[in-house]
Amino acid sequence: MKTMKLFILPLLIAVATQMGCASREGAYEPQNTTKFDLENRANFVLMDPGAQRSVSASGLQVRKLNDGRTEVAANLRNRENRRIQVQVNCEFKDEQGFTIDSSPWQNVILTENEQQTVRIAALSPQATKYTIRVREAR
Repeated sequence: MKTMKLFILPLLIAVATQMGCASREGAYEPQNTTKFDLENRANFVLMDPGAQRSVSASGLQVRKLNDGRTEVAANLRNRENRRIQVQVNCEFKDEQGFTIDSSPWQNVILTENEQQTVRIAALSPQATKYTIRVREAR
């Protein structure tokens, strides 16, 4: 009986490794490439649940300055009946969507149900796309 167990155990291990570990060579395709990529597709994103609950953008505006740089403006609206503080920045991107300029995070205080326009200008005239990001200030 003991010799039978000693024989069956290695056999089961060999079968399990052959079935579960198929070897493959070469490159693998990326998975979930469109999952969690909102910053690649949207011009306005909220970076955390607190900002998502408290802030909305009632309007976005883009214009070219005299020197060719892009300036974006966002009407941020406090959706709550309390004073909040958020931080806003903008990722300016080239035509292909690669970030070429990132503005520093700036604090914005919104009183109860207030709407406020935030303007951010790119440093480089090559910026054609953008993503405005808002997060709760901590």
